[in-house]
Amino acid sequence: MSSIYNFKENINQEELENIANILKEGGIVVFPTETVYGIGADATNDKAVEKIFKAKGRPQDNPLIVHISDYEMLKYVATNINSIEKKLMDKFWPGPLTIILKSSNNVAKSVTAGLDTVGVRMPSNNIALKIIETFNIPIAAPSANISGRPSGTKLEDIYNELKDRVDLFVDGGFTDIGIESTVVKVENDTVIILRPGKISLEDIEELGVNVKLDKHIFEDVKENEKVESPGMKHRHYAPSTKTILVEYAKDQIMVDKVDKYIKDNKNLRVAVVCFDEHAKYFKDRNIEFIKMGSIKNQLQISKNIFSILRYIDKLELDVCLIEGINKDHIGTAIENRLIRACEYNIL
Repeated sequence: MSSIYNFKENINQEELENIANILKEGGIVVFPTETVYGIGADATNDKAVEKIFKAKGRPQDNPLIVHISDYEMLKYVATNINSIEKKLMDKFWPGPLTIILKSSNNVAKSVTAGLDTVGVRMPSNNIALKIIETFNIPIAAPSANISGRPSGTKLEDIYNELKDRVDLFVDGGFTDIGIESTVVKVENDTVIILRPGKISLEDIEELGVNVKLDKHIFEDVKENEKVESPGMKHRHYAPSTKTILVEYAKDQIMVDKVDKYIKDNKNLRVAVVCFDEHAKYFKDRNIEFIKMGSIKNQLQISKNIFSILRYIDKLELDVCLIEGINKDHIGTAIENRLIRACEYNIL
């Protein structure tokens, strides 16, 4: 069973050195970022990176993101950085933005899934930065979870499923954002958002650059298509319980859809995940309901959503109906995660 280092209040220098030594020896470590927890390994060590894929049960065609702590590391992992990519870095790094760049071929081949590009980000979480700085080598780190399951936003949610698969856990408490980083690539002077996150299309537009959403953000990717970003292909973010997305709509339309589903499926035990403001519609009904956060606070919802998806399974019900969100700002990212968690089952 793996050890746990508690960094919630203080970062212990001796334990930092121990983490670096584990990584140097080819081990894998779960650690917090500002987005979600990650499973990290030496990005230049093929055998270490393979342990990540094995621990997660992750398909080999799903590339990993490389985490760096400074621009010297960036020079090591990527090359041919253009002016728009530099503008994105200057504005959003350190922070929850991953940029797909031309690989320098210094990272393990499995990190890039055989592509000539590599996803790179500089996290703003102080624990993550200290670990990378102490190790002094870029760290490849996908989200800390069994592949297909909701990502981990607090250690309690992921410890049991990973305790026999990794070498060490670093506990930094609840993550700040709760969904994975925005992933972008620059193509023909346009920033293309491959995976939405806290940094939204609207945020990037403020730089005065062309921005668009990739077509696959709300559509599935065909099995034979290659992807440059995690989270675009394969089952993602899903609890074991069947989940259905109730498309964003006016209050009464949403309630009517839920009522009709329950009436048509009387034999099923149903839960509803809804905005705080809509809980009043369900408290007098004989169904389980879970509040996801205020409709006026998208960041609160993004922070809660993966823990809620994990909590759903503890209820041991047949179906969970999840209220959709307006697709603007970080709402785009939340809706993207919900659609994939619901495996495109939409009311």
